[in-house]
Amino acid sequence: MKPLEPRTFQIPELKGISVKTIEEHIKLYQGYVKNANTIWELGSEFAKDDEKYGYASRELHRKFSFEYNGIKNHEYYFEQLEGGTQEISAESQFKKDIVAMVGSWEAFLEHFKKTATTTRGIGWMVVYYDRERKLLLTTWVDEQHLGHLNSCQFIFGIDMWEHSYVADYLPSGKKQYVEDYLANVNWSVVEKRYQECL
Repeated sequence: MKPLEPRTFQIPELKGISVKTIEEHIKLYQGYVKNANTIWELGSEFAKDDEKYGYASRELHRKFSFEYNGIKNHEYYFEQLEGGTQEISAESQFKKDIVAMVGSWEAFLEHFKKTATTTRGIGWMVVYYDRERKLLLTTWVDEQHLGHLNSCQFIFGIDMWEHSYVADYLPSGKKQYVEDYLANVNWSVVEKRYQECL
């Protein structure tokens, strides 16, 4: 199988989130790519002698969803910062559908922020789209992989692992990190992702 290659991202200077934090965060993303490739490589080798390495091979593959979702989650996260801040358009279908669901864009943001900051532990706050039911759904994902909604597309999300913010905000600054991340989002990226689902 062809090895995965880490993507590069063109992220401008951000409000509140330092260049150093982004650089270190991207190194962590690259680590997920490396680890996923290692699982594929070792899994193939171990498969040649199942009697000797079968258990180790299967245990490795149990870790694959963690590593692979670590790749995908971070690609979505960094994409949302590319191109500089762009506010959500009044014509955005994503915004219109959110408003139809919860009553206002402000109510959605308030729910998103509160859930992201009150859930204890590491993980992600994510907005998904279920194509089958034509529903937007918000949920918390533990770590990188526990709680993803089957067959639903990741539309928007924020990384709530401490490595995303602790160097700039300290642990007590989680709320400000969420505020600043939202202020840095290029919502046209999110809109394009949503449109591709419809």
